[in-house]
Amino acid sequence: MSAGSDPQTELVIPTSVKVLVAGGFGAGKTTLVGSVSEIPPLSTEELLTEAGEDVDDLAGVEGKTTTTVALDFGRISISTEIVLYLFGTPGQNRFWFMWDELANGAIGAIVLVDTRRLDSSFPSVDFFERRKIPFVVAVNCFDGAHSYAPEEVRKALVLNPEVPVLMVDARERESSKRALVTLVEHVLARMAESAGEDAALVSPGNSV
Repeated sequence: MSAGSDPQTELVIPTSVKVLVAGGFGAGKTTLVGSVSEIPPLSTEELLTEAGEDVDDLAGVEGKTTTTVALDFGRISISTEIVLYLFGTPGQNRFWFMWDELANGAIGAIVLVDTRRLDSSFPSVDFFERRKIPFVVAVNCFDGAHSYAPEEVRKALVLNPEVPVLMVDARERESSKRALVTLVEHVLARMAESAGEDAALVSPGNSV
């Protein structure tokens, strides 16, 4: 880096980046990936069976008939420079062992929240906080669900102030795309902040 250069102007974003779409069981992850993907999305949804009744909590989503057993995959170009590869995680507890593998190489994540089952969002939030992976919280506005303000959701999930919270309709392409753009902007801000801290550490005034 040349003397006097601005570290923010030298940030390079890969052409293709990996993003996770996480959240509780039935939060709408498959729907969101399908609504924005420029290619036919790959989905590993299977019919719910009686065998899973004892391990899958259907409270609040009794009408759900399918479940993701591996991942959802899609792709979207949000600008001429950035192409996002979307990986939707399975929501049930019994498939959480896959999350570490899916998170490998991801720049960030969308945590999709269903306010009817807010407690199901805590594992996702905890997962990304522990691994210091940037994430945004997108509240999926289901028909008939009680409406909450973003700050109410932030308080309920005990989120750090810098975590963006926005309302979305996972069925609508533009709404889902807005969540992805918000995530990329959040990641860029985190990268710029980190670059600025690194530059401060190596400045002559901080030499030892």
